[in-house]
Amino acid sequence: MQNSVALVTGANKGIGKQIARQLAAAGLTVYAGSRDAARGQRAVEEIGGDARLLVLDVTDAASIDDAARQVGTLDILINNAGVSGDDKTADREDLNALRRIYETNVFGVMAVTNAFLPALRRSAHPRIVNISSGTGSLAWATGPQFPHRGSYAAYRSSKTALNALTVFYAHALAGAGIKVNALAPGLRRTDLNATAAASGGDPAEAAAGAIRLALLPDDGPSGEFFSWDGTAVPW
Repeated sequence: MQNSVALVTGANKGIGKQIARQLAAAGLTVYAGSRDAARGQRAVEEIGGDARLLVLDVTDAASIDDAARQVGTLDILINNAGVSGDDKTADREDLNALRRIYETNVFGVMAVTNAFLPALRRSAHPRIVNISSGTGSLAWATGPQFPHRGSYAAYRSSKTALNALTVFYAHALAGAGIKVNALAPGLRRTDLNATAAASGGDPAEAAAGAIRLALLPDDGPSGEFFSWDGTAVPW
């Protein structure tokens, strides 16, 4: 991990901030991505270590390009930035809300990943971790044990799409040695949505799961979906 460089998008709060904190505590240089410079700077000061603010709006092409120019070599990319929406089923979902959510959770991940691929290709052990959601698992959604029954349709379908991108990137980048995996962080106490805000789940616990995927050995898996505790999640 010595001299390793990581980028965490959406690192000014929630799970992203905890991921950045744990990486910095492990001795990595961490670019904390934040679309708001003031909030990002406060987060960097709280994270400590070699954390550095990187102003980055994952929905803005110019912001992404400017951020990518500031990073020469990147060992770890954690696509954490994400938004949710109201607790609506697909038949009640607003298309504008759907587009807004996909813009960050799907298109933003692809735009950031592609922009930073040149920096990742310069790494000896490049890793990409996509922060997904267990609610995006189609196997769980169609199983008898799943409690949501169609709620948060826009958010959940965006994470299903992100899961597909995880597989496709893993296949496309295998020859470059870039490992790409998705994480289901579990329900955590964040401001993602009302359900998350009411949860008692510790974001730091989810962050530890992301760190494990970020620091995979060279013989580790790629193109897979894991829960925060390291167990496999069905697609």
